[in-house]
Amino acid sequence: MNEFLNSWSPRILSVLRFISGFLMLWHGTQKLFNYPPKDGFTAAAGLMLVAGILEFAGGILLAVGLFTRWTAFVMSGLMAVAYFMAHASGGFLPIVNKGELAVLYCFVYFYLFFAGGGVWSLDNLLQKKN
Repeated sequence: MNEFLNSWSPRILSVLRFISGFLMLWHGTQKLFNYPPKDGFTAAAGLMLVAGILEFAGGILLAVGLFTRWTAFVMSGLMAVAYFMAHASGGFLPIVNKGELAVLYCFVYFYLFFAGGGVWSLDNLLQKKN
């Protein structure tokens, strides 16, 4: 069983990278384009505009696995900033301040910074050509 699980580990890393990038890009589209629509939407300005651009572009780059390590590093930092600016003042525990998702994204992206994009990534494909 361990042999099977170990053989699939690099592929599942790619799935984790793709899903977390795909989910993040929709946070960006919501901030930038109000899609999917959000009640009470106001156009992103200032830091929210920067966050929206990073979430959109970073989500796409992570989903396809291009520049994975550095994109994940930037996204991990963005999620740490999001947690401390938008959630931490609401209480110590993320379950209380509604910051669980930001913390989880932060550490998933931090892991991807160290692990890379996995075997199913453009990074891996381009590395094989060199």
